[in-house]
Amino acid sequence: MARGEHHRIHAQDRTQRNRVLVAQEAARLMSEHGIRDFHHAKLKAAERLGIVDTQALPRNNEIEDALREHQRIFHADTQPQALRARREAAVEAMRFMRAFDARLVGAVLEGTADEHSAVCLHVFSDDPEAPGLFLREQGIPLETQSRRLRWSNPGADQVDYPVLLFGADGIPFDITVLPVDALRQAPLDRVDERPMRRATASMVQQLLAEEDIAAFDASC
Repeated sequence: MARGEHHRIHAQDRTQRNRVLVAQEAARLMSEHGIRDFHHAKLKAAERLGIVDTQALPRNNEIEDALREHQRIFHADTQPQALRARREAAVEAMRFMRAFDARLVGAVLEGTADEHSAVCLHVFSDDPEAPGLFLREQGIPLETQSRRLRWSNPGADQVDYPVLLFGADGIPFDITVLPVDALRQAPLDRVDERPMRRATASMVQQLLAEEDIAAFDASC
């Protein structure tokens, strides 16, 4: 093997090892420090490891895989309970906000939620103030923010959408208000750049039932 080829392969191996290390450290930061933003987690992980090669920065889905593995190894006794509590809270909240066709998205649906995670919902109304007004009428104190989402349609405008933040029974909620026509097409997921998975209350209830069956089978 020529010396140049040897160096190239060695550099590729080093880059791949560093990608794995950054993904693992980013997963640890997300799990143990409550960092929710993949990009921030990977940059902080690279900084902590002293890795400056941008080719060694893992993709978001690599970090998500590392996060699942970290939770399986280090938090198998607590993460499933935190996830279930949030899925149960999501079902209750979606039924409460059924007038707005609420859908569950994000870590609680994907199964990577922990005690730091908010229940993230999409609700739909052509009056963007209506969901917040409804919650305030129920006596729920809110904070409001905005969020810019990306869409698969190249011509879609980059629009800021209202976000409603509140807590219930110690669980944070993060609710993005979208127009009704957004029911037909989900915005892009930050993990894999594909349309977000979304679930109705009945779909999440089915997930909970499947968990119960799996737990019963494991105990037999």
